[in-house]
Amino acid sequence: MTELKIRPSAKLLIPVYIAAVALAILIEVYRKTADPTLVYLHGIPAFLFLWTFIRHLGLNFTTLTVGGGKLRYQSGVLSRSTRTMEIKKVQDVRVDQTLGQRMLGMGDISIETAGDSSRLTMKSIDRPHTVAEQILDAAHKAV
Repeated sequence: MTELKIRPSAKLLIPVYIAAVALAILIEVYRKTADPTLVYLHGIPAFLFLWTFIRHLGLNFTTLTVGGGKLRYQSGVLSRSTRTMEIKKVQDVRVDQTLGQRMLGMGDISIETAGDSSRLTMKSIDRPHTVAEQILDAAHKAV
């Protein structure tokens, strides 16, 4: 089996990027027609864009990798956290979806292994049911 890499979806960030750009345009149009001294209002869409960019960067540094008989979850931009477990110990893969996530084809995936009391959860991934099946298939092949 080839290595499977899963990352959280950025689908929910795209509308925020669009809103930040639209707000910047609206503020510029208003500023030119009403009061040119209101340049400080551009700080609002700039903050919104920066916040969204930082969230997007964090999503790119969060991965769940299945391959080589192991399942590895890594997250963090500056400080990094890694959790590795044997794929053959995976007992349960759970998919949770809110109504909005279902409409967008996204969901949260939770993985439980034998012997561990904690659960590994990755939020807002695309095609969660397909990913869950792929993880379970890899677990069954590793046994």
